[in-house]
Amino acid sequence: MSAAPTADVRIARISADPIRLAEHADAIDDSRMGAETSFVGRVRDHDPDARGAVAALEYTAHPDAEATLRAIAARASEAHGALVAVSHRVGRLQVGEPAVVIAVAAAHRAEAFAACRDVIEDIKRELPVWKRQLEADGSAEWKGLGG
Repeated sequence: MSAAPTADVRIARISADPIRLAEHADAIDDSRMGAETSFVGRVRDHDPDARGAVAALEYTAHPDAEATLRAIAARASEAHGALVAVSHRVGRLQVGEPAVVIAVAAAHRAEAFAACRDVIEDIKRELPVWKRQLEADGSAEWKGLGG
């Protein structure tokens, strides 16, 4: 009988510091894994709901956000036998800056892609991080739960 799968979360961080994809890729580097995938969510210069151009985003996190992020990563890791490294920024981010970075390694590509997708979708649904969208005309709008 084989042991039950366990979560292997290498990074689960909420931080005001810039996020580096290379750090996350290094964290999941493992010779047992045959597939790696990543996701970088960047601040874009537009939003379908905006009146004009987006100038920046300001992210605010609940004090429990990092624990929630770790739980999200652990769930995906366990479900897919994957290594997971994930970070979400807080504070003011300019257009082009990464707001969320996810790196996943698994034995096979299907599991790697599935784990990465699960992490980002669960972040959008569950992570207590809110964003304030700052538009070029000086207006601002709060967006809902998630990154």
